[in-house]
Amino acid sequence: MIKILIADDHPVVREGLKQILARASDMTVGGEALNGQEVLEKIAAEEWDVIVLDIGMPGRDGLEVLKDIHREQPDLPVLVLSMYPEEQVAIRALKAGAAGYMNKETAPKELVNAIKKIYNGGKYVSPALAEKLASQLDSHTHN
Repeated sequence: MIKILIADDHPVVREGLKQILARASDMTVGGEALNGQEVLEKIAAEEWDVIVLDIGMPGRDGLEVLKDIHREQPDLPVLVLSMYPEEQVAIRALKAGAAGYMNKETAPKELVNAIKKIYNGGKYVSPALAEKLASQLDSHTHN
């Protein structure tokens, strides 16, 4: 059973994520955090398999919280969930230690797959972002 910590300051988002994850028989939401400080307290207090982290929470910058999580538990996969367009934040999140990045709009369709992928040691970005990154890499090699 994959034990998940959901970190988001919006109750509606947390409830929606829990409903999506309830459909997956091999996943359970073991806890919730409303801000970065709570995330750090919860990862210090108990074991988690995956964190779903909104980087737009009040208080400390989400990317700073992500770096703290990565420093405290480098093997704990974090899926960053954001309302920001992928190109703006995804690369920064991945460089800060995220195992994956997802825009909230794609969460209903992709959340379960993304969690499984990062839980099993992979990285997750949307197909659209993967294509964009690949074309950027391609353009760098032709210059």
